[in-house]
Amino acid sequence: MTETPKLTRELALLLVLSTLWGASYSFIKLGVETIPPVTLIAVRTLIAGMILLAVIRWRGLSLPRDGATWRRFLMQAIFNSTIPFTLIAWAEQYTDAGLAAILNSTTPIFAFFLTALITRHEPVTGRKLFGVLAGIVGICLVIGVPALSGAGSNLTAQLAIVLATVCYAGAAIFGKRFKGLDPIMPAAGSLICGAAMLVPASLIIDRPWTLSPSLESIAAVTALSAFSTALAFVIYFRLVQTLGSVAATSQAYLRVPVGVAIGVIFLGETLQPTAWIGLLCVVAGVAAMTLPGRRKPAAA
Repeated sequence: MTETPKLTRELALLLVLSTLWGASYSFIKLGVETIPPVTLIAVRTLIAGMILLAVIRWRGLSLPRDGATWRRFLMQAIFNSTIPFTLIAWAEQYTDAGLAAILNSTTPIFAFFLTALITRHEPVTGRKLFGVLAGIVGICLVIGVPALSGAGSNLTAQLAIVLATVCYAGAAIFGKRFKGLDPIMPAAGSLICGAAMLVPASLIIDRPWTLSPSLESIAAVTALSAFSTALAFVIYFRLVQTLGSVAATSQAYLRVPVGVAIGVIFLGETLQPTAWIGLLCVVAGVAAMTLPGRRKPAAA
């Protein structure tokens, strides 16, 4: 397959991932109305893990059995699901889903700086720095200043979301260690490890057999598990390998305009006048972080 069609496919998957994860904030908001955060995330990881395990069996594959790989799955689970999922679910009891999406969209920034200062596993270029800045400007223009008026209130919840964002950035970098594995393997393995940690915590903390979740919350956690987790994780681990950790996290910028577009189409919401310029900034930022650089000519 030539480079251009392959890149087009990966960028299309980046948009799909942005849509799936952009919708997750609303699913979480609906879920925590009647399901406590730890139990919500325990169910999310358990259902998603079981779905991916069934797909693995259906494809005639099997999960790795060596301890080293499972230790990596466990580390990935801690930074990509167990901690950030729970922090965001807890925070959304006190803050809006939209503000959670805004704060969580800073993942590429942390991925960029972690790469630049610590791991240095990818070249840190001026183009990527431009992408980071353009993405931030675009989000501000799309959302508008009034949407950020709630920033500062419920500070603890907002800091929890920022901490979750840092975890996601670290997980994207750590995810490079799964190169050579089918993307479904780290997705399933990390979710199974996450469920193994969260289900016992849920039984102890929330005593879920005493809960009475609403049908709306049950539908939300089901959609969250199947689409925004199981399917999204497979796409995510693929993109970490094909586009790189910084580029894969750039879907965080796309979550916001995608969420705005969903609101306009299905909920009758309206865009602010500056939003269209913001969308162009977001697209430019993502392109700067994902499109391959110009190759240097070989030395004579």
